[in-house]
Amino acid sequence: AGDAAADMLRREGYAGPITLVSADTAPPYDRPNLSKDYLAGSAPEEWLPLRSAKFYASHEIGLRLGAEVTAIDVAGRRVVLADGGTIGYGALLLATGADPVRLPVPGAELPHVRYLRTLADSRAIIERAADARRAVVIGASFIGLEVAASLRQRALEVHVIAPENRPMERTMGPQLGEFIRATHEQHGVVFHLGETAESIDERNVTLTSGASIPADLVVVGIGVRPRVELAERAGLAIDRGVVVDQYLRTSDPAIFAAGDIARWPDRRSGEKLRIEHWVVAQRQGQTAARNMLGMAEPFDAVPFFWSQHYDSVISYVGHADRWDAVDIDGDPARQDCTVRFKLGGRTMAVATIFRDRESLQAEYEMEREPAVV
Repeated sequence: AGDAAADMLRREGYAGPITLVSADTAPPYDRPNLSKDYLAGSAPEEWLPLRSAKFYASHEIGLRLGAEVTAIDVAGRRVVLADGGTIGYGALLLATGADPVRLPVPGAELPHVRYLRTLADSRAIIERAADARRAVVIGASFIGLEVAASLRQRALEVHVIAPENRPMERTMGPQLGEFIRATHEQHGVVFHLGETAESIDERNVTLTSGASIPADLVVVGIGVRPRVELAERAGLAIDRGVVVDQYLRTSDPAIFAAGDIARWPDRRSGEKLRIEHWVVAQRQGQTAARNMLGMAEPFDAVPFFWSQHYDSVISYVGHADRWDAVDIDGDPARQDCTVRFKLGGRTMAVATIFRDRESLQAEYEMEREPAVV
């Protein structure tokens, strides 16, 4: 989100100073690839940076990497860094993302227990995987299952532990949940569903049922929490995220928010949404940049994401946190289907497998729906 905003500011003709501040030591990179091709070993690290160092230099975008912002001086319009330095702003974009939820069980802090959020995290998992034979993934989330697929491609034995009856059923529904489970099982993943981890030691993960699974590597993917502490300390409105208006402006008119932390008013549902996906973050960064320049452009893009499982890619447009009907055209098992999630007869979201044209058509139709008042 931050990188997209900086690029858009220059594209829109802004000639003043731009500074990207990040606690990460790497310049902006392709974060979805960390759990997909890069982790699987089929994409080199050179593919990960979003832009070259030359781009930032030629566009006069300053990168302050490995720099932590500890406070926002709202009255003085400046951010305060951990080293005591400050950076002034005329407009500020918060794109602080999210942190992985930590597993609250004995042994969760052992060195072979890893989380995946940053490039450093992915590197650490790859390093551990090189000497591992058996891996346990805790959580059947997007991240968890993509990690499972990538580790199988590295020829590790992989077990997935999750409390639900079907992986990703809450987002994808029962039919696609069964397809996802079958796809992973066909590639050798062993599921332990309806289970949670009770403890971890150097060699095993013990389940609440009492069963024990050998593990040289444990990857935890049980969700994330938006990083709102900085915004909260600055006195900005918070509601399970940073509250923004249709222009992605926070309760302070000089501060905007985008990406995983932003909770914005959704035109289609009339509800406030916070979505943790790449395309949403990128589009929000672009819209926030235009509005930092005073363009008053509402953010009304239809949410979109994709999830890769081996050679299967599920595309999803819209947003449905609940539904009362699921209509399926085609057959998920044949990797050729369209799944519509409906509420009160209205299509709220559409998932497709290898039907990109239908996915784009669904997005086009959603974009033209009247706003819910």
